[in-house]
Amino acid sequence: MSFPKNFLWGGATAANQCEGAWNVAGKGESICDHNRAGSRTANTRRSFDLVIDTDKYYYPSHTGIDSYHRYKEDIALFAEMGFKVYRMSIAWSRIFPNGDEDAPNEAGLAFYDEVFDELAKYGIEPLVTISHFELPFHLGKTYDGFLDKRTIGFYENYATTLFERYKNKVKYWLTFNEINFGTMDHGKRINGLFNREYTETEQYQALHNVFLASARAVIAGHKINPEFKIGCMLAYITMYPKTCRPEDVLKTQQINEKFNFFCGDVQVKGKYPYFMKRYFEKNHIQVDVTEEDKALLKAGTVDYYTFSYYMTTCITDDLENRNDKTGGNLFGGVSNEYLETSDWGWQIDPIGLRYTLNQIYSRYEVPLMVVENGLGAFDEVETDGSINDDYRIDYFKRHIIEMEKAIDDGVDLIGYTPWGCIDLISAGTGEMSKRYGFIYVDRDDEGNGTLDRSRKKSFYWYKQVIESNGENLG
Repeated sequence: MSFPKNFLWGGATAANQCEGAWNVAGKGESICDHNRAGSRTANTRRSFDLVIDTDKYYYPSHTGIDSYHRYKEDIALFAEMGFKVYRMSIAWSRIFPNGDEDAPNEAGLAFYDEVFDELAKYGIEPLVTISHFELPFHLGKTYDGFLDKRTIGFYENYATTLFERYKNKVKYWLTFNEINFGTMDHGKRINGLFNREYTETEQYQALHNVFLASARAVIAGHKINPEFKIGCMLAYITMYPKTCRPEDVLKTQQINEKFNFFCGDVQVKGKYPYFMKRYFEKNHIQVDVTEEDKALLKAGTVDYYTFSYYMTTCITDDLENRNDKTGGNLFGGVSNEYLETSDWGWQIDPIGLRYTLNQIYSRYEVPLMVVENGLGAFDEVETDGSINDDYRIDYFKRHIIEMEKAIDDGVDLIGYTPWGCIDLISAGTGEMSKRYGFIYVDRDDEGNGTLDRSRKKSFYWYKQVIESNGENLG
């Protein structure tokens, strides 16, 4: 079985990693604007400053790759590759600068009108993430973000504003990006928890309020336009037991349930799974979940399920004593000797994507999209200006083959948007040297460069993949 004729081929970005123009045309500060760059080579992650000091530090999101001013050029390149869909996000603080205003910023709304019109000119369907780690800083500083139930209403007002404004321009929506990072301690800031130390109860209460905000948005969106398709988005970290020891298998199951299944169960099935209820009981976590909340979650389930897939990891019950730990997308484990790794230590596992698609689809049986996948690597520009990224072509080729096999298995896979289709700043470190794109951007880790765009070898390869609907992989 081949890819469906209407399969949505495209690419993905996020506003805070590419737009720049962080304080232009009425935009307020987002939590991302307070992240200064880290360094992979120095083994440091990004620092978060409560007060921005641009005289002393470099904040990559402030300029990104300047797609705010260059979006027409970028969209033309996407169209040249043949994109059917473009996954992008809207900067919340560009629409509501502080997040709690009653009326939106018209200049921000008008900007995205122009972006959507440009996409429509080329017949590219926008897939819009409403909140991609884009919480307005003011909401975190003043309300502790989603820990305060008032933020649910602020998000609903924001989402409803988008739905009303773009109801004839956007069909596909995602409520929150990688929502399950809210289950992790270092994912707290995503939900606006950065003013102080927070308890685990507060962490999960904030996540619960995010679930409620998503459900309200789904309900509101379907009322505004019944043709809307509104989905969830998770960071899916596929896990294997390191050995067949029952202890390793059980540990893998427990971590997998909490990280990969919990949020999907709430957003697709509309209820908390039994294992999280028991986890809360055992750890004395008291999340305020009312009967009204339960009804809202059931009524606000999503239409489809999307996820990021970059790597897999191995799990063991004696992680503390291991010397073979490996890195990953904010989630590590131990190494898998059967897999190769990227320049950043992420384990490359194309067959794991087929396994993952089947695992997710067997649990939920709703349409799926892989909305992030790709290889972060160092790219070398040759003297003639060419970039021969055969390693990236090989990565995508092997993953696309496994997606096609998953479709043959019976999985309802409707789209594929590789991450960072154009080079952008890294979410983890703020580096530009960790490049994912089919399109090269002349920018370095310190923010120097012309920002000129150029086509990599993979650009032409992906163009032929889309033209052939996945049949010509070169």
